[in-house]
Amino acid sequence: MLRTEKESAVKEIQDRFARMSSAVFLDFAGMTVEEVSKLRNTFRQRGVEYKVVKNSLVKKALAEHSWVDRLTPALRGMTGVAWSYEEPSAAARIVKDFVKENEKLKIKAGLLEGHVLDAKAVESQLASLPSKDEARAQLLATMLAPAQNFVRLLNAPGQQMVLLLNAKQRKDGG
Repeated sequence: MLRTEKESAVKEIQDRFARMSSAVFLDFAGMTVEEVSKLRNTFRQRGVEYKVVKNSLVKKALAEHSWVDRLTPALRGMTGVAWSYEEPSAAARIVKDFVKENEKLKIKAGLLEGHVLDAKAVESQLASLPSKDEARAQLLATMLAPAQNFVRLLNAPGQQMVLLLNAKQRKDGG
């Protein structure tokens, strides 16, 4: 690579890391072209950007961050990076599902808001984060719960009265 090409590639990588909500670093050694293509297509369909990168360029692109030292051990051998922009868990979920079918794909590390995650944390924590729609539904349910409980409390005396009158009516024979 020429110096200008390297500088351009570093800037492109920096831009992706600046825009991302999370990233997953992968080792795809031993995978066939067909398997990698299938993985790329799955990433593309779910809005995740995937690129094979040179480790040295990633190190240069992230040199200004204090956490890059914790990421350096993962930057050995062949490295592919999957950047999630909208939903932090998107890339991790895809990789977790794909690893079930193809054990050749290995998770090296993950990155979430400046925190470096090991492979186990990517699978167990990052991949289990709720999607944007799931998080919205959980938030809405949490916001509606107090109002629902309040309405239930307001209705309770009326329900008790109706039950009492029904019991009285049945007792009186009627």
